[in-house]
Amino acid sequence: MSLEGTFKRVQNASRALSMLSEDTINRILRSLADEALASVETILQANKLDLARMDPKDPKYDRLLLTEERISAIASDIRNVANLPTPLGAQLSEKTLENGLHIEKVRVPIGVIGIIYESRPNVTFDVFSLCLKTGNALVLKGGSDAHDSNTAILACIHRVLEREGITSDIVTLLPADREATKEMLQAVGYIDIIIPRGSQGLINFVRDNSKVPVIETGAGIVHTYYDRSADLAKGMPVIVNAKTRRVSVCNALDCLVIHQDRLQDLLPIGKELAKKEVEIFADGPAYRILKGSYPDTLLSEATEEHFGTEFLAMKLSIKTVNSLEEALAHIARYSSKHSEAIIAEDKATIDHFLRAVDAAAVYANTSTAFTDGAQFGLGAEIGISTQKLHARGPMALEELTSYKWVIRGDGQVRP
Repeated sequence: MSLEGTFKRVQNASRALSMLSEDTINRILRSLADEALASVETILQANKLDLARMDPKDPKYDRLLLTEERISAIASDIRNVANLPTPLGAQLSEKTLENGLHIEKVRVPIGVIGIIYESRPNVTFDVFSLCLKTGNALVLKGGSDAHDSNTAILACIHRVLEREGITSDIVTLLPADREATKEMLQAVGYIDIIIPRGSQGLINFVRDNSKVPVIETGAGIVHTYYDRSADLAKGMPVIVNAKTRRVSVCNALDCLVIHQDRLQDLLPIGKELAKKEVEIFADGPAYRILKGSYPDTLLSEATEEHFGTEFLAMKLSIKTVNSLEEALAHIARYSSKHSEAIIAEDKATIDHFLRAVDAAAVYANTSTAFTDGAQFGLGAEIGISTQKLHARGPMALEELTSYKWVIRGDGQVRP
Protein backbone atom coordinates (compact mmCIF):
# COMPACT_ATOMS: atom_id res chain seq x y z
CA MET A 1 0.00 0.00 0.00
CA SER A 2 1.40 3.37 -1.04
CA LEU A 3 2.14 5.97 1.64
CA GLU A 4 1.70 8.89 -0.77
CA GLY A 5 -1.68 9.77 0.77
CA THR A 6 -0.08 9.90 4.23
CA PHE A 7 2.70 12.17 3.00
CA LYS A 8 0.15 14.49 1.34
CA ARG A 9 -1.85 14.81 4.57
CA VAL A 10 1.28 15.70 6.54
CA GLN A 11 2.29 18.26 3.93
CA ASN A 12 -1.18 19.87 3.98
CA ALA A 13 -1.11 19.95 7.79
CA SER A 14 2.27 21.68 7.74
CA ARG A 15 0.74 24.72 6.06
CA ALA A 16 -1.80 25.19 8.84
CA LEU A 17 0.84 24.50 11.47
CA SER A 18 2.94 27.43 10.33
CA MET A 19 0.06 29.76 11.23
CA LEU A 20 -0.27 28.70 14.89
CA SER A 21 0.58 31.39 17.41
CA GLU A 22 3.53 31.02 19.75
CA ASP A 23 1.15 30.98 22.73
CA THR A 24 -0.84 28.10 21.24
CA ILE A 25 2.31 26.09 20.55
CA ASN A 26 3.63 26.63 24.06
CA ARG A 27 0.29 25.62 25.57
CA ILE A 28 0.30 22.39 23.55
CA LEU A 29 3.83 21.60 24.71
CA ARG A 30 2.99 22.14 28.36
CA SER A 31 -0.10 19.97 27.97
CA LEU A 32 2.06 17.28 26.37
CA ALA A 33 4.46 17.34 29.32
CA ASP A 34 1.50 16.80 31.66
CA GLU A 35 0.10 14.04 29.44
CA ALA A 36 3.46 12.24 29.34
CA LEU A 37 3.51 12.08 33.14
CA ALA A 38 -0.12 10.99 33.28
CA SER A 39 0.59 8.23 30.74
CA VAL A 40 3.69 6.80 32.42
CA GLU A 41 2.19 3.38 33.13
CA THR A 42 0.82 2.95 29.61
CA ILE A 43 4.12 3.97 28.03
CA LEU A 44 6.18 1.74 30.32
CA GLN A 45 3.96 -1.26 29.60
CA ALA A 46 4.51 -0.74 25.87
CA ASN A 47 8.23 -0.30 26.48
CA LYS A 48 8.38 -3.64 28.31
CA LEU A 49 7.03 -5.36 25.19
CA ASP A 50 9.89 -3.87 23.17
CA LEU A 51 12.50 -4.71 25.81
CA ALA A 52 11.34 -8.32 25.94
CA ARG A 53 12.37 -8.69 22.29
CA MET A 54 15.92 -7.40 22.84
CA ASP A 55 18.95 -9.00 24.48
CA PRO A 56 19.83 -6.97 27.63
CA LYS A 57 23.48 -7.24 26.58
CA ASP A 58 22.77 -5.43 23.31
CA PRO A 59 24.28 -1.90 23.41
CA LYS A 60 20.92 -0.61 22.15
CA TYR A 61 19.10 -1.93 25.22
CA ASP A 62 19.88 1.12 27.34
CA ARG A 63 18.76 3.40 24.53
CA LEU A 64 15.48 1.52 24.29
CA LEU A 65 14.85 1.48 28.04
CA LEU A 66 12.30 3.92 29.46
CA THR A 67 11.79 4.45 33.18
CA GLU A 68 9.59 6.71 35.24
CA GLU A 69 12.64 8.90 35.89
CA ARG A 70 13.47 9.14 32.19
CA ILE A 71 9.90 10.05 31.28
CA SER A 72 9.94 12.70 33.99
CA ALA A 73 13.15 14.09 32.45
CA ILE A 74 11.53 14.03 29.01
CA ALA A 75 8.56 16.01 30.35
CA SER A 76 10.97 18.51 31.84
CA ASP A 77 12.73 18.86 28.48
CA ILE A 78 9.39 19.49 26.76
CA ARG A 79 8.62 22.27 29.24
CA ASN A 80 12.09 23.71 28.62
CA VAL A 81 11.34 23.87 24.90
CA ALA A 82 8.03 25.64 25.65
CA ASN A 83 9.91 28.23 27.69
CA LEU A 84 12.46 28.97 24.99
CA PRO A 85 11.90 31.90 22.62
CA THR A 86 10.69 30.89 19.18
CA PRO A 87 13.14 31.44 16.33
CA LEU A 88 10.26 31.86 13.85
CA GLY A 89 9.96 35.32 12.39
CA ALA A 90 13.35 36.39 13.73
CA GLN A 91 14.90 39.02 11.51
CA LEU A 92 18.34 37.86 10.34
CA SER A 93 19.00 41.01 8.33
CA GLU A 94 17.21 43.99 6.84
CA LYS A 95 17.99 46.91 4.60
CA THR A 96 16.32 49.53 2.43
CA LEU A 97 17.66 49.92 -1.08
CA GLU A 98 18.12 53.23 -2.91
CA ASN A 99 14.98 52.48 -4.93
CA GLY A 100 12.97 52.28 -1.70
CA LEU A 101 12.56 48.49 -1.54
CA HIS A 102 12.70 47.22 2.03
CA ILE A 103 14.27 43.76 2.23
CA GLU A 104 14.18 41.46 5.24
CA LYS A 105 15.66 38.00 5.80
CA VAL A 106 13.51 36.12 8.33
CA ARG A 107 13.44 32.63 9.88
CA VAL A 108 10.67 30.28 8.71
CA PRO A 109 9.86 26.58 9.19
CA ILE A 110 11.59 24.04 6.97
CA GLY A 111 8.18 22.45 6.31
CA VAL A 112 8.03 18.66 6.67
CA ILE A 113 10.86 16.88 8.46
CA GLY A 114 11.37 13.13 8.29
CA ILE A 115 13.14 11.32 11.13
CA ILE A 116 14.44 7.75 10.79
CA TYR A 117 15.66 6.41 14.12
CA GLU A 118 16.61 3.24 15.96
CA SER A 119 15.86 2.04 19.47
CA ARG A 120 15.35 5.42 21.17
CA PRO A 121 11.66 6.06 21.89
CA ASN A 122 12.51 9.30 23.70
CA VAL A 123 13.26 10.68 20.24
CA THR A 124 9.53 10.60 19.48
CA PHE A 125 8.84 13.12 22.24
CA ASP A 126 11.99 15.18 21.63
CA VAL A 127 11.63 15.70 17.91
CA PHE A 128 7.91 16.43 18.13
CA SER A 129 8.45 19.18 20.71
CA LEU A 130 11.21 20.76 18.65
CA CYS A 131 9.35 20.48 15.37
CA LEU A 132 6.13 21.88 16.83
CA LYS A 133 8.04 24.80 18.33
CA THR A 134 9.52 25.56 14.92
CA GLY A 135 6.31 25.07 12.93
CA ASN A 136 7.44 21.88 11.19
CA ALA A 137 5.26 18.86 10.49
CA LEU A 138 6.84 15.49 11.18
CA VAL A 139 7.07 12.05 9.57
CA LEU A 140 8.53 9.47 11.97
CA LYS A 141 10.04 6.14 10.99
CA GLY A 142 11.11 4.25 14.09
CA GLY A 143 12.67 0.82 14.17
CA SER A 144 10.72 -2.36 14.85
CA ASP A 145 12.65 -2.75 18.11
CA ALA A 146 10.84 0.29 19.60
CA HIS A 147 7.54 0.15 17.72
CA ASP A 148 5.30 -0.50 20.73
CA SER A 149 6.90 2.33 22.71
CA ASN A 150 6.72 4.74 19.78
CA THR A 151 3.07 3.87 19.15
CA ALA A 152 2.16 4.55 22.79
CA ILE A 153 4.01 7.85 22.75
CA LEU A 154 2.41 8.96 19.49
CA ALA A 155 -1.02 8.17 20.96
CA CYS A 156 -0.13 10.43 23.88
CA ILE A 157 0.80 13.24 21.47
CA HIS A 158 -2.36 12.77 19.40
CA ARG A 159 -4.57 12.96 22.52
CA VAL A 160 -3.13 16.38 23.31
CA LEU A 161 -3.53 17.62 19.74
CA GLU A 162 -7.15 16.45 19.58
CA ARG A 163 -7.98 18.26 22.82
CA GLU A 164 -6.47 21.42 21.35
CA GLY A 165 -8.38 21.04 18.08
CA ILE A 166 -5.18 20.56 16.06
CA THR A 167 -5.08 17.95 13.31
CA SER A 168 -3.06 14.89 14.27
CA ASP A 169 -1.70 14.84 10.71
CA ILE A 170 1.09 17.19 11.80
CA VAL A 171 2.91 14.13 13.16
CA THR A 172 2.63 10.58 11.85
CA LEU A 173 4.44 7.32 12.60
CA LEU A 174 5.06 5.08 9.60
CA PRO A 175 4.89 1.28 9.75
CA ALA A 176 8.03 -0.40 11.09
CA ASP A 177 8.74 -2.35 7.89
CA ARG A 178 11.50 -1.63 5.38
CA GLU A 179 9.09 -0.78 2.59
CA ALA A 180 7.98 2.27 4.55
CA THR A 181 11.61 3.37 4.80
CA LYS A 182 12.06 3.04 1.05
CA GLU A 183 8.94 5.10 0.32
CA MET A 184 10.00 7.77 2.79
CA LEU A 185 13.40 8.11 1.12
CA GLN A 186 11.66 8.66 -2.23
CA ALA A 187 9.10 11.21 -0.95
CA VAL A 188 10.43 14.12 -2.98
CA GLY A 189 7.97 17.00 -2.98
CA TYR A 190 6.39 15.90 0.31
CA ILE A 191 9.27 15.69 2.80
CA ASP A 192 11.77 18.55 2.81
CA ILE A 193 14.64 16.94 4.73
CA ILE A 194 15.34 13.57 6.34
CA ILE A 195 17.43 13.20 9.49
CA PRO A 196 18.64 9.68 10.37
CA ARG A 197 19.45 8.99 14.02
CA GLY A 198 21.19 5.74 14.82
CA SER A 199 24.11 3.57 13.81
CA GLN A 200 26.64 4.44 11.13
CA GLY A 201 25.07 1.67 9.04
CA LEU A 202 21.66 3.34 9.18
CA ILE A 203 23.12 6.74 8.37
CA ASN A 204 25.07 5.34 5.41
CA PHE A 205 21.98 3.56 4.09
CA VAL A 206 19.83 6.70 4.28
CA ARG A 207 22.50 8.88 2.70
CA ASP A 208 23.13 6.42 -0.13
CA ASN A 209 19.47 5.72 -0.95
CA SER A 210 17.55 8.93 -0.26
CA LYS A 211 16.33 11.26 -2.99
CA VAL A 212 15.27 13.67 -0.24
CA PRO A 213 18.06 15.89 1.18
CA VAL A 214 19.68 14.30 4.25
CA ILE A 215 21.29 15.78 7.36
CA GLU A 216 23.60 13.20 8.94
CA THR A 217 23.48 12.90 12.71
CA GLY A 218 24.26 10.44 15.45
CA ALA A 219 27.29 8.25 14.93
CA GLY A 220 30.14 9.28 17.20
CA ILE A 221 33.63 7.81 17.08
CA VAL A 222 35.06 9.95 19.86
CA HIS A 223 38.70 10.51 20.87
CA THR A 224 40.41 12.26 23.76
CA TYR A 225 44.08 13.15 23.36
CA TYR A 226 46.09 13.11 26.59
CA ASP A 227 49.04 15.41 25.88
CA ARG A 228 52.50 15.36 27.43
CA SER A 229 51.50 18.60 29.27
CA ALA A 230 48.30 17.08 30.72
CA ASP A 231 47.38 17.45 34.39
CA LEU A 232 46.57 13.98 35.74
CA ALA A 233 44.32 15.20 38.57
CA LYS A 234 42.28 17.18 36.05
CA GLY A 235 42.36 14.70 33.20
CA MET A 236 41.60 11.42 34.95
CA PRO A 237 38.01 12.23 36.00
CA VAL A 238 37.38 13.73 32.55
CA ILE A 239 38.42 10.48 30.84
CA VAL A 240 36.40 8.32 33.24
CA ASN A 241 33.32 10.50 32.82
CA ALA A 242 33.58 10.60 29.03
CA LYS A 243 33.84 6.81 28.87
CA THR A 244 31.54 5.58 31.64
CA ARG A 245 28.85 8.17 32.30
CA ARG A 246 26.53 6.55 29.75
CA VAL A 247 28.12 4.24 27.21
CA SER A 248 25.19 3.96 24.80
CA VAL A 249 25.25 7.60 23.69
CA CYS A 250 27.06 9.04 20.69
CA ASN A 251 29.28 11.40 22.72
CA ALA A 252 30.85 8.60 24.79
CA LEU A 253 34.63 8.20 24.54
CA ASP A 254 35.84 5.39 22.26
CA CYS A 255 39.60 5.94 21.99
CA LEU A 256 42.13 7.44 24.39
CA VAL A 257 45.11 8.82 22.46
CA ILE A 258 48.05 9.26 24.83
CA HIS A 259 51.49 10.82 24.46
CA GLN A 260 54.26 8.28 25.03
CA ASP A 261 55.86 10.48 27.71
CA ARG A 262 52.74 10.06 29.87
CA LEU A 263 52.16 6.32 29.55
CA GLN A 264 52.76 5.82 33.28
CA ASP A 265 49.60 7.84 33.92
CA LEU A 266 47.67 4.87 32.51
CA LEU A 267 48.21 3.10 35.83
CA PRO A 268 46.06 5.44 37.97
CA ILE A 269 43.66 6.07 35.09
CA GLY A 270 43.35 2.34 34.56
CA LYS A 271 42.63 1.80 38.24
CA GLU A 272 39.55 4.03 37.93
CA LEU A 273 38.42 2.45 34.67
CA ALA A 274 38.77 -1.03 36.16
CA LYS A 275 36.29 -0.07 38.88
CA LYS A 276 33.74 0.42 36.09
CA GLU A 277 34.81 -2.84 34.40
CA VAL A 278 35.88 -1.11 31.20
CA GLU A 279 37.36 -3.53 28.68
CA ILE A 280 40.54 -2.04 27.21
CA PHE A 281 42.11 -2.72 23.81
CA ALA A 282 45.61 -1.23 24.09
CA ASP A 283 48.29 -0.84 21.47
CA GLY A 284 51.75 -2.27 22.18
CA PRO A 285 53.26 0.44 24.43
CA ALA A 286 50.03 0.95 26.41
CA TYR A 287 49.49 -2.82 26.75
CA ARG A 288 52.98 -3.31 28.22
CA ILE A 289 52.32 -0.60 30.81
CA LEU A 290 48.92 -1.99 31.83
CA LYS A 291 49.81 -5.69 31.76
CA GLY A 292 49.96 -6.99 35.31
CA SER A 293 48.13 -4.03 36.85
CA TYR A 294 44.88 -4.06 34.87
CA PRO A 295 42.57 -7.10 35.19
CA ASP A 296 43.63 -9.72 32.63
CA THR A 297 40.02 -10.47 31.75
CA LEU A 298 39.52 -6.84 30.73
CA LEU A 299 42.79 -6.21 28.86
CA SER A 300 43.63 -7.18 25.28
CA GLU A 301 46.07 -6.00 22.65
CA ALA A 302 44.41 -3.72 20.13
CA THR A 303 43.98 -4.67 16.51
CA GLU A 304 43.05 -2.43 13.60
CA GLU A 305 39.33 -3.08 14.12
CA HIS A 306 39.43 -1.46 17.57
CA PHE A 307 40.28 1.95 16.09
CA GLY A 308 37.48 3.74 14.28
CA THR A 309 34.85 1.77 16.22
CA GLU A 310 31.90 3.29 18.06
CA PHE A 311 31.71 0.79 20.92
CA LEU A 312 28.46 1.88 22.65
CA ALA A 313 29.65 -0.31 25.52
CA MET A 314 32.15 -0.39 28.40
CA LYS A 315 35.00 -0.73 25.93
CA LEU A 316 37.91 1.59 25.16
CA SER A 317 40.84 1.51 22.77
CA ILE A 318 44.16 3.18 23.58
CA LYS A 319 46.59 4.55 21.00
CA THR A 320 50.10 5.77 21.88
CA VAL A 321 51.58 8.67 19.90
CA ASN A 322 54.90 10.51 19.85
CA SER A 323 53.57 14.00 19.15
CA LEU A 324 50.56 16.25 18.79
CA GLU A 325 50.79 15.92 15.02
CA GLU A 326 50.65 12.13 15.27
CA ALA A 327 47.60 12.42 17.53
CA LEU A 328 45.92 14.73 15.04
CA ALA A 329 46.67 12.33 12.19
CA HIS A 330 45.16 9.40 14.09
CA ILE A 331 42.02 11.37 14.91
CA ALA A 332 41.67 12.61 11.33
CA ARG A 333 41.88 9.02 10.06
CA TYR A 334 39.28 7.50 12.39
CA SER A 335 37.02 10.36 13.54
CA SER A 336 33.34 10.57 12.60
CA LYS A 337 33.66 14.36 13.10
CA HIS A 338 31.33 14.34 16.11
CA SER A 339 33.23 15.27 19.29
CA GLU A 340 36.97 15.33 19.99
CA ALA A 341 38.90 16.49 23.07
CA ILE A 342 42.36 17.32 24.36
CA ILE A 343 43.69 17.21 27.90
CA ALA A 344 46.65 19.57 28.14
CA GLU A 345 48.04 22.53 30.04
CA ASP A 346 50.20 24.01 27.29
CA LYS A 347 48.18 26.82 25.72
CA ALA A 348 49.84 26.63 22.30
CA THR A 349 49.13 22.90 22.12
CA ILE A 350 45.50 23.42 23.09
CA ASP A 351 45.02 26.20 20.56
CA HIS A 352 46.64 24.12 17.81
CA PHE A 353 44.41 21.13 18.58
CA LEU A 354 41.21 23.17 18.67
CA ARG A 355 42.02 24.79 15.32
CA ALA A 356 43.22 21.65 13.58
CA VAL A 357 40.62 19.05 14.57
CA ASP A 358 37.72 18.73 12.14
CA ALA A 359 34.69 17.94 14.31
CA ALA A 360 31.33 19.44 15.19
CA ALA A 361 32.42 19.95 18.80
CA VAL A 362 36.00 20.23 20.07
CA TYR A 363 36.91 20.32 23.76
CA ALA A 364 39.84 21.26 25.96
CA ASN A 365 40.12 19.81 29.47
CA THR A 366 36.51 18.70 29.75
CA SER A 367 34.34 15.71 28.92
CA THR A 368 32.86 15.04 25.50
CA ALA A 369 29.68 14.02 27.38
CA PHE A 370 28.66 17.68 27.12
CA THR A 371 27.86 17.42 23.40
CA ASP A 372 24.13 17.76 23.91
CA GLY A 373 21.61 20.42 23.00
CA ALA A 374 20.31 20.78 26.55
CA GLN A 375 23.85 21.05 27.93
CA PHE A 376 24.59 23.78 25.39
CA GLY A 377 21.54 25.69 26.64
CA LEU A 378 19.54 24.96 23.49
CA GLY A 379 16.74 22.89 25.04
CA ALA A 380 16.18 19.36 23.71
CA GLU A 381 17.93 18.48 20.46
CA ILE A 382 16.95 16.56 17.37
CA GLY A 383 20.45 15.14 16.96
CA ILE A 384 24.11 16.02 16.52
CA SER A 385 24.88 16.92 12.93
CA THR A 386 28.30 15.69 11.81
CA GLN A 387 28.20 17.39 8.42
CA LYS A 388 28.89 20.96 7.35
CA LEU A 389 25.91 21.97 5.21
CA HIS A 390 23.00 23.77 6.89
CA ALA A 391 23.74 22.71 10.48
CA ARG A 392 26.63 21.32 12.53
CA GLY A 393 26.63 20.03 16.09
CA PRO A 394 23.49 19.97 18.27
CA MET A 395 20.44 20.62 16.09
CA ALA A 396 17.98 22.56 18.20
CA LEU A 397 15.40 25.22 17.35
CA GLU A 398 17.37 27.54 15.08
CA GLU A 399 18.78 24.59 13.13
CA LEU A 400 15.22 23.41 12.36
CA THR A 401 14.43 26.57 10.46
CA SER A 402 15.25 27.97 7.06
CA TYR A 403 14.76 31.57 5.98
CA LYS A 404 13.06 33.56 3.29
CA TRP A 405 13.41 37.03 1.86
CA VAL A 406 10.51 39.43 2.41
CA ILE A 407 10.46 42.43 0.08
CA ARG A 408 8.06 45.35 0.57
CA GLY A 409 7.64 48.00 -2.06
CA ASP A 410 5.41 50.83 -3.15
CA GLY A 411 4.94 50.29 -6.86
CA GLN A 412 8.59 49.96 -7.90
CA VAL A 413 9.33 48.27 -11.23
CA ARG A 414 12.69 47.05 -12.46
CA PRO A 415 14.17 49.13 -15.30
